[in-house]
Amino acid sequence: MSPLSALEQEVLDGMLERRPDLSGCVQDLLALHHALVRSYDAGGKLLLCGNGGSNADAMHIAGELCKSFERKRPLPADILQKLSGLPMGNELAQHLEAGLAAVALGFNGSLKTAVENDSPLRDMAFAQETISMVKPEDVLIGISTSGNAKNCLMAMSTAKAVGATVVSLTGPKGGNMAAFADIAIKAPGTTVKTIQEAHLVLYHTFCALIEVHYFPEMR
Repeated sequence: MSPLSALEQEVLDGMLERRPDLSGCVQDLLALHHALVRSYDAGGKLLLCGNGGSNADAMHIAGELCKSFERKRPLPADILQKLSGLPMGNELAQHLEAGLAAVALGFNGSLKTAVENDSPLRDMAFAQETISMVKPEDVLIGISTSGNAKNCLMAMSTAKAVGATVVSLTGPKGGNMAAFADIAIKAPGTTVKTIQEAHLVLYHTFCALIEVHYFPEMR
């Protein structure tokens, strides 16, 4: 793995200063960071899935990546030039921010209910949505405090079959998802709430790491 830049190291050190109990997650967190760099460099995207609070976390992560989180996100010069002369192009050029492609699965209600109604296999809606858009250069993160969410595991299997990198973000036991994942991040905690609190810190950290990698200027 490539060494971290000074700004990336600052992000990681900040996490460890606030949450030294997450030191055991650092190597896997860095593996995810480098997987995301490879994915975005290749034109890939991040897919995310989870249930309940983890479903909200998936949406939260996508929101942090698709627009500015902590850094300025200037548009490429060629996009700015192409916006000129288009309807509302000048206004968009002033206000649009560059995004890092991320999709939270499960928010297309029409697709989800169609799969649930039409398929005899339960819990495969994430997998069906995954197969419709995943590419080998992508990364998929399944989020589950137990690590045993069947619908997330099916999405991970689907992504792996296509050649994408699959990542689990779980509690300390890891479950079936961690056993299968290319990268398994196991957050500490003895209850759902404490594991989810650790998840929040970990995913804010990897969002900040990937953002500073591409957009080093603080806003």
